[in-house]
Formats: sequence, C-alpha cells, structure tokens
Amino acid sequence: MNLKKILPFAIAIIVFAIASVLYFNPVLSGKQIKQSDITQFIGMSKSVNEYRVEKGEEPYWLDNAFSGMPAYQVSAYYPNDFVRYIDKVIRFLPRPADYLFLYFLSFFILLTALKVDWKLAVLGSLSFGFSTYLIIIFGAGHNAKAHAIGYMPMVIAGVIYIFRKRYLLGFVLTALAMALEIYSNHPQMTYYLGFCLLILAVVEFIEAFKSRTLSVFFKQSAILVAAMLIGIGANSTRLMAMKEYADYSTRGKSELTINPDGSPKEKSSGLDKEYITEYSYGIAETFNLIIPRFTGGGTVEGLGEDSNFYQVLEQNAGKSVAKDYSSQALTYWGKQPIVEAPAYIGAIVFFLFFLGVFLVKGRLKYWLVAATVFSIVLSWGKNFPAVTNFFIDYVPLYNKFRAVSSIQVIAELCVPLLGILALKEFFSSENSSEEKEKAVKKAFYIVGGISLLFLLFGSSLFAFEGLRDANYQQLPELIDAIIADRKSMLFNDSLRSLLLVLAVAGMLWFYLKGKLKQVPVVLALGGLILFDLVSVDMNYVNKEDFTSARRVEKPFTETKADIEILKDKSDYRVANFGGSPLQDGRTSYFHNSIGGYHAAKMKRYQELFDYQIARNNMEVLNMLNTKYFIISDEQFQENPEVNGSAWFVNSLEKVASANEEIIALDSLKTKEEAVINTKEFDFNGEDAYQKDTTATINLVKKDLTELVYETNTSSEQFAVFSEIYYKDGWNAYIDGENVPYYRVNYVLRGMEIPTGKHTIIFKYEPRVIKTGSLLSLFCYGLLILVPIGWFVVSGKRKKL
Repeated sequence: MNLKKILPFAIAIIVFAIASVLYFNPVLSGKQIKQSDITQFIGMSKSVNEYRVEKGEEPYWLDNAFSGMPAYQVSAYYPNDFVRYIDKVIRFLPRPADYLFLYFLSFFILLTALKVDWKLAVLGSLSFGFSTYLIIIFGAGHNAKAHAIGYMPMVIAGVIYIFRKRYLLGFVLTALAMALEIYSNHPQMTYYLGFCLLILAVVEFIEAFKSRTLSVFFKQSAILVAAMLIGIGANSTRLMAMKEYADYSTRGKSELTINPDGSPKEKSSGLDKEYITEYSYGIAETFNLIIPRFTGGGTVEGLGEDSNFYQVLEQNAGKSVAKDYSSQALTYWGKQPIVEAPAYIGAIVFFLFFLGVFLVKGRLKYWLVAATVFSIVLSWGKNFPAVTNFFIDYVPLYNKFRAVSSIQVIAELCVPLLGILALKEFFSSENSSEEKEKAVKKAFYIVGGISLLFLLFGSSLFAFEGLRDANYQQLPELIDAIIADRKSMLFNDSLRSLLLVLAVAGMLWFYLKGKLKQVPVVLALGGLILFDLVSVDMNYVNKEDFTSARRVEKPFTETKADIEILKDKSDYRVANFGGSPLQDGRTSYFHNSIGGYHAAKMKRYQELFDYQIARNNMEVLNMLNTKYFIISDEQFQENPEVNGSAWFVNSLEKVASANEEIIALDSLKTKEEAVINTKEFDFNGEDAYQKDTTATINLVKKDLTELVYETNTSSEQFAVFSEIYYKDGWNAYIDGENVPYYRVNYVLRGMEIPTGKHTIIFKYEPRVIKTGSLLSLFCYGLLILVPIGWFVVSGKRKKL
C-alpha cells in the first residue's frame, strides 16, 4: 500500500468532513434543517411510510394525495438496489452536511482525474461546493437536486479517465458514478449532465479527427457507452417505473385539444412552453454570477435601519412597523417570479475562470468554455426565445422539464473547474512569465472591468423596478425608497467584487515578480474564496434555518377541523379549500386528500382540476368521494351528497375522444350515469342497466395495495369506484378470476358486475418492479464481472 498516494485523499476527506459539519454546525446538536419541499414530502409520503412499518414491504402506491397515485416519484425502495448502500457510505454525515461533503468529494475526484495537485484540488472542491446556488437549494428542500449535482463531477471524472486511456479505472468509475447519479432520482439534473458530456464528446471527436485517431476515439466511446449502460441498467427498476408513470403524468402528452374555456389548445408532447420557461434568467441578471446582489439578491432581503426603505417606514408608521417590514423587503428586481437567493459563483472564481481562458491550452478549455456559455444562454429561457423554442420543439425530452434557469448547474461546475486548471497552469513551469502576466491582466480587465462598470454607472443603466412593487403602491414613497436601496446594493456588491478581484490579481502579480511564494498565495487565495462564497451563503442558509428534529419529522399539528374529521373512520376524502389544493402536502398528512404536492402529478387528474373542480363542479367532487371540505383551521363542512366508495349507475354515455369525456362531466349526474371512451376501450356492454333498488356494493377492506368489495345484485349492473384508474399496476378479480375494468368519468374505474353475490378485489401488482429488478441484478453482475474479466485478460497479455 502506497501511503504517499493515500494520504492526500485521507487529508482531503477529513477537510471536507470538517468543512461540511462546520457550515451546518447545528447538526452537531441534533437539529435538522427546515426545508419547505421536504415538509411537503413528509405529508405526501406518510401513507407509504406507515405501510412500510406495518407490512414490512413496499406498496408502490399512495392514496393520501390526488385521490391516489403511484409512489414511484414520491417514495419508493426497489429490490436489488445495491447502489443505495454505496450512497449511504459516501453520505455518512448528518443531512444536509452529507450533500455538501458529496459536492466536495466528487469534485476532488474529478480534479484528481485531471492530475491537479491535491492541495489545489481541495481548494477547487471547496470553491465548487460553496457556490451559492448549491447551498441555497438546501433551504428550499431540493435534496434530490443536490444529490444529483453531487455525483455529476464523479461521472465526468470517469469519462475523463476513459479519454485519457485509463480504461479499466474509467470504466468502473463511470459505471458506478452513473449508477449513483441515476439513483439520486433527479432526471432533470442528469439530463443536463448529458449536455455537458455531449459537448465534451464533440470536443474529443474534433481533436481525434484532427490528429487522425478516430479509431481510438470510437474505442473509447464504446467503453464509455458500455459503462454508462451498465450504470443506467443498475437502476432499471427505478427508470422503468419512472418511464411507465411519465406517460400518465403532467410530463406526458395530453389527449385534450381544447383549453378549459373551449378554445383550441396548443399541441405539445410535454409541458407547456409558458410553464417550462416560467423561471427564466434575465440576460442582465446573469451578472449576479459575479456580483451577488446585482438584481437585489433573493425575492425577500432584510434591510437595516440605515436603509431608505426603513427610514420611510419609520417616518410614516413608526419603528415597530419599520423593523418588521424592512426585515422582509422585496429587493429583487429581476425577471423570475421568485428567487431564494442569487446564483453567485464568485468574483474570484470567475476571475480564475477567465485566467484559464487565456492561460489553459487544449481541448479541455474549449469544452469548459463552450459548456459554460451553452448553459448560460439556455438559462435565459423566454428572454432568448430563438434558442429556447428550438430546444423545446426539437431537442428530445427538453420539454419534459421546467425551470430552465437551473441549467446553470453546468456553469456552476465548469467555471470553478477551469479556474483550478488555470491555477495549475499558473504555478507550473510550462508557461512563461510573460504569458502568465498577460493572462492575469486580461482576466482582471474583464472581471474587474465588469465590476467597475456597474460600480460607476450601474445606477443609471437600469430602472430597478421589481415585479412586486405594486405591493407598496399604497405608500408611493416606499417604491422610490426600495429602488434607492436596490441601487445601493448593486453599488456595494460591485465594489466588493472589484476589491476581491483586485486582491487576488495583486497576489498573483506579486508571485510572478518573486515577492510572494506559492504556498502563502494558495492559502490566501483559499481564504479569500471561502470568505467570498461563505459570507454570501450565510445570508441565505444559516443556523436560523435549523430546528429540533421532532419539528422536522412531525411538521404538522392537528387543527380543530382535522380532529373533528378524523373521528369519522369510514372511507372518504378531504378537500382543503383554505389554500391551494394542488400545492398542499399538509392535508395529505392527516387525511386522504383530493389535493397534494408534487410536480409530476397524473396529467388527467390535473386536467380534472383545471376543467371541472376549478369550476366548483360538485358532481365531480362527489364522485371523488369528497366527504369533507376544510374551510379554515377551525371550520369544515360535511358533504351529504358524496357518492361513497363505490356505486351502481343506470346508464353509460359512450364517447369517442378525451375532449368529449371531459365535456360530458359538465352535466353528468355521477350517481346515475358514467361516461366511457369506447374508442380507447373495447367495451361491449349495455348503454343502460336495469335499475335494482336492492343491489348493494360495499367496501369491506382497504389498504394501499388491495381493495375488497362485496356485491349483491339481482341483475347485471355497472359499478363505478371512487379510485384512480391506472392500468399498469392495478388488476381486478371477481371471485378470484381476473376480469377487465375500464376508465370512466375521465379518471375513475368502472366494471360490469354479474348477478348474485360476489367478491371483487383490486390488487396493485406492478409488473415493472419484477422485470426491472431482474435487469438491475443482471447489470450489477456485469459491473462486477466485466472488470474482473478485463483484469484477468490484461494480466495474461502482460505475461505473454
């Protein structure tokens, strides 16, 4: 064992662990971070978690949100998911320090693959991990996004090893890192990683073409593809379940060709353009990558007593009101609807990036610069429609994701990477002092010049008017005051960036002149980068965001309305109209809700809300078994007209399109009628059924994966069940025999019931889980056997 090779990794791991825990130091006292998305997730996943504890198995279905939906994208553990245990070993620290540690470690592995000295690699890893965007996503609870971003550098490291002809190491690292990346379960971030790798592949292809080594490139590409496929295949169950559900979700294609108002609907195979580009970076806003509060910071910022905003409030409403309102001032004046914090990469880091533009040579620079520009341009979204619309219309899968501004994660990775490669070249003897001096000057002219430009002229270049300024229209002086404070923020942060860049450029200059040594320069540089980034990070995610573990794990408290409703032990659903039903995980924590909180809910259910429930169609609410309406914490109403768990209808309205289905619900008497799309379903039943006043259908057992009904009729009937139709999982049985059932009323299940007494059972038996788990096991086998075979064969060749 070579201790000299292992020691730097050991030191790096210790440094990263300490840095992670120090930043999130409340975890040492057992506290947990408050995360809004995670709070909603706790509500959404409660029924699944309770089932796990009670049954000791996975349900893969939940019924406490959106009247029921697959649990694949909420909370699901899959068979043969061995990569999960590797992930646990890597993320051994308390959350969210574990994700920060992952950032550091993964980037360190990438820099090591690029043969960067371990001390610079540690510095680079810290500059990557403390990038503001990567920190602020913890406050919002975007853990899956952080998880996926964390493994991006590791995947790239494996690819770099392959392109550098370290085939065995590259194969293993790429396959394993890709398996971990897919396991993190954030398809959007993984998709963006694909763009970054594609640009790298194009650059490598061009280089191979120029050097006439295309055969080597294709060999490397084959190894790379094989490794990727094995890593992806190890997650077969997860991916197959995701793909299966995606077709049913809001990411899938709608069958409707009309809008709720009856007007023609724009055709789309994914999300609507307006929804995709809602969060688009303003072109000018891009400068907050260098100047943190260029557009006022986050949507809400605290302003001190010396601010214009505070002073106007104090004069008009007194100190108490001024203190309260100025702590939540609407300082952001950018283009996006809401921003937690600026995506600040760092003035120093950007200075090093431009140093790399002028100092680093070769294809790595072209890749990193191209990927950075690519991500920034695409992050502009609707503010640069020529490019954005092309990608939405023609690039596969691009229209499946929203919040296009988040593609800047590519820049978050590439900018510090080129910056550290710049330092590697700067401290090497391969470049002349003259080249280094020119690079330092040019980098300073660009980043320092940008800072100086906005320092001197920023207040006159923009209007500084925000999207929410109307909130202050009752006191017009407040708008003038907040604009003055926005200008002040731009001035102060421009000066801050200028001074930081000046300090770093000065240090590098003195190093070139022999006035400073390398070690003090690196240490000082590291200190300034940490000061630069961490001081901004702490404004947005700090100890104030932590609370006791009990409050995080049990975030909701029963209201008077909840307590009263829970006394009812029958089967029913609840609608909470005290807020936004489709942005509500709280109600799902206590009840089976018709609402919920998830970005990929079932498309037909979303459409049912948009076209019917939004119009207060009580017949639709009745058919969803909505027995209670929550009006406020104290008040609720019981619905006496609710249809119940299942009922018989007298007639079926047969239609031939999704449009006709949704329109039929406008006037459908759901207790007596049902609507079925006979173009989609091969239904040969009657249009009308003999009314049987003595017929009964009762729900006698219900859990997440099994529903049992008992029926007694004197003639053949048609039953409607207040359960969501999902054909790729739910099977129906009458007296143990598998029977067909149909989608009726746009989202529910319907079935013909024969005469007499019968037991009807619906079982959730998704075939995708069994098929996927076998494929996953096969790929894990390949991940082990291929490297062993490779090692054995290469060993024999060496002996020969």
